Amino acid sequence: MKLRVILHYLSLIAIGTGIAMVLPLGVSLYTGGSCASAFGFSILITLGAGIAIRLLTPLKQNRLSTREAIVLVAGGWVTASAAGALPYYISGAMPSFIDAYFEAMSGFTTTGATVFTSIETQEMGLLLWRSMTQWLGGMGIIMLFVALFPVLGLGSAHLIEAEMPGTQYGERLTGRIRDSAKALWLIYLGMSVLQYILLRFAGLLPFDAVNITLCTMPTGGFAPVDLSIAAYNNLWVEIIVTVFMVLAGVNFGLYYFLFFKRQPLKLARNAEFRLYTTILVISGTIISLNLVSQMGLSPGEAFRYGTFQIASIMTTTGFATTNFDLWPTFSKAALLILMLIGGCAGSTGGALKVIRLIVLAKYIHRRLTLVFKPNTVIPIKIEGATLPDSIVSRVLSLTLLYTVLLGGAFMIMSAIGLEPITAISSVVACLGNVGPGFGMVGPVGNYAFVPPAGKTVLIFCMLAGRLEIFTILVLFMPSFWRWR
Repeated sequence: MKLRVILHYLSLIAIGTGIAMVLPLGVSLYTGGSCASAFGFSILITLGAGIAIRLLTPLKQNRLSTREAIVLVAGGWVTASAAGALPYYISGAMPSFIDAYFEAMSGFTTTGATVFTSIETQEMGLLLWRSMTQWLGGMGIIMLFVALFPVLGLGSAHLIEAEMPGTQYGERLTGRIRDSAKALWLIYLGMSVLQYILLRFAGLLPFDAVNITLCTMPTGGFAPVDLSIAAYNNLWVEIIVTVFMVLAGVNFGLYYFLFFKRQPLKLARNAEFRLYTTILVISGTIISLNLVSQMGLSPGEAFRYGTFQIASIMTTTGFATTNFDLWPTFSKAALLILMLIGGCAGSTGGALKVIRLIVLAKYIHRRLTLVFKPNTVIPIKIEGATLPDSIVSRVLSLTLLYTVLLGGAFMIMSAIGLEPITAISSVVACLGNVGPGFGMVGPVGNYAFVPPAGKTVLIFCMLAGRLEIFTILVLFMPSFWRWR
């Protein structure tokens, strides 16, 4: 393994993270905030360390193997989060570095779990940085660097596969990985700009509109106010955010065919997209009816709150317009299931993804059929194309690992002392990159009370969930490091 190559590229990520801090530094200076010096020191540390490592690790060739790409991707997210934690810690906004790292990892992985007990009291520059981490992490840190820097071209396919393994179910968008990355980021940027404009027309102030936009498109869920979207009590804002959350939960590759190739039927005929929208509509209807019958809400109120929360939870955004922890048990159970399902492959959403639900359903159907027709050959097809056994096996393995990791983390969080509903929902919310759960980590709660050991477990869950488990767990295999 060429560690020099890995360190060389990790230095680039540290430098890029430091440069990104210039914008919140400017906001802090403009508003006279107390965090300007913290950003200044953070920029010096990240740029200094990045430049020093880059100079100490000159490259003769920059080709990356699959193994080196895996280490680089995992290390890139760890590095970016460590750098991103510095402003929180140096400014004193976080009492310990583990808290600062938790917030930064939650941001970059677009989880949205926070340790802030009061958000509105934080300085504007720090809140902007908090939102920026989510936007930068939404399409993938490595995906961004592949799009911007041609030096990563050699081995970039391995990098993208390690960072976004859920995209292997679709076809390659362009002949070059870098061109695909640029196209996806252009779509991501364009939709972000459009949402900001609409939020301004809806009445939000520029700072709020920027922050909400930066946290909607990556399905992140950080908000610059304590009560999330409920603080604005603005129906048009809720409609706009709902629409863009749903759009962000769709495979961005389909938008490429829609906007660049003028092939709208790609979207309409996509099996995952159809099931995704079907689940949203059915879930929203059922939960709205449950809120009417069990909580006495009017149909209008139930539809307003139910639709927004369904979209927020299934896309793993985590925004809230009401305290859904007070909802009837049936509605909360439905939300918990949606936390596990998540959005579409190739979207900014987390969790298991809808495409895997389709593959699992077809696999179960095949196994049941083979019980009474043992000699029948039943291929698993999606949109007429037969899935190779390697993909089916990967789906089954990932689902099993997801379940095992969820159960193991739940046991650890319970052993630390969290009551059951808080323990299980904190793990589900962090592993699925959702953010808020139930109990003490509900929409009006936070993760500040979780002991350092618990925060460490949840940080691991965030990263494992964002990189879809394989990229992280393979690093714990001794044979991975011995392999040549």
